[in-house]
Order: sequence, then structure tokens, then C-alpha cells
Amino acid sequence: MKKIHVVPVISTAAISVAVLFGGWAIYNQVAVAAPLEEAIADVPGIVNSAKPNMSKEQVTIDVTLSQDANLREIYHSIILNGEDVIGSRELKLDVLNESNKELDDYWYQALFEVAEAMENKSYSDIPLALDAAAKENPAIQATTEMDENNVYITLRSGDAVKFIVLPRTPAQMGVWENA
Repeated sequence: MKKIHVVPVISTAAISVAVLFGGWAIYNQVAVAAPLEEAIADVPGIVNSAKPNMSKEQVTIDVTLSQDANLREIYHSIILNGEDVIGSRELKLDVLNESNKELDDYWYQALFEVAEAMENKSYSDIPLALDAAAKENPAIQATTEMDENNVYITLRSGDAVKFIVLPRTPAQMGVWENA
């Protein structure tokens, strides 16, 4: 019987693993992430974006938006421009806000009623809840929009802006980490 040489076997296995994972990483960058990054760069309202983080279920992108950005249109544009890459995965934008204490306090004041409206699927109550909170601070402008997947809320006060995306499926809501 021949004696198996351990060093060549381990070396061959290590080289094979490195080539396979290296090839997968290059494919992921060139064929998947790069086209999506290009699609994101063409969307008006996005000032800066990080490299997309992709899993089997969702695509997550950190973005910085301009003051006058329309969050619903940005979502729609990214999904439309990147549909070949995104496919059936959920798109999740982590918006880096330029919020302030005034906007945060306003949001927390309206949050209970907004959460209740989301849970009961009475989405038309969301603008009413935001308007009720605005009575105490009329300097804040609140805009709400909705599509088949999310409710988009934009709060503005001077140079500060807070973008909030609430998923419309209650089972996926959990804690709104992007609020």
C-alpha cells in the first residue's frame, strides 16, 4: 500500500477552496453588486450609497438622501433599474438621516397612533396621527406616501429631515429599526 502524503493533500484542498470562494466573490462583485451599484448611482435624490449587502431573502443598501428626496420614488427607481439583480428579494434601504431632537420627539409622539394604524391596516389614519402631532409643532412638515409594500413617511424641519419606511406586512414589522 502506498502512503498518503498529507502536505500535498492539504495544499490541494486549500488551493481548491481559495479558487472556488475567490471565483464566487469575483462573480458576486462583477455580475451582481456592480450593476446594482450603477443602478443606484443613476437614481435622483441619492447623495451617497454603500455597497449593497445581499442575502437570499433581501438586498440591503445604506443610502444618504438629499433634503428634497422622495423616498417612494427612490424605492421604485431602484427596484425598476435593478430588477435583474434584485429579483424576488426584498429591497431594504437603511437611510442615514440628518434628523434632530425636534423631529425625533415629533416622531415618538405620533408613533403609538402610527403603529396602531399599521397593525389595524387603517393606513389613512397615519396622516391624521402625524397632523395631530403637528399641532404642537407647526414648523414640522410631514409627508406620507404608500405603495403595495411600504408606507413612506418624511418629516422635515428646516435643514433636518427624517425618512421612515414602514413595511405593510404586520408579520414582518417587528421593531422598526429604521425609524
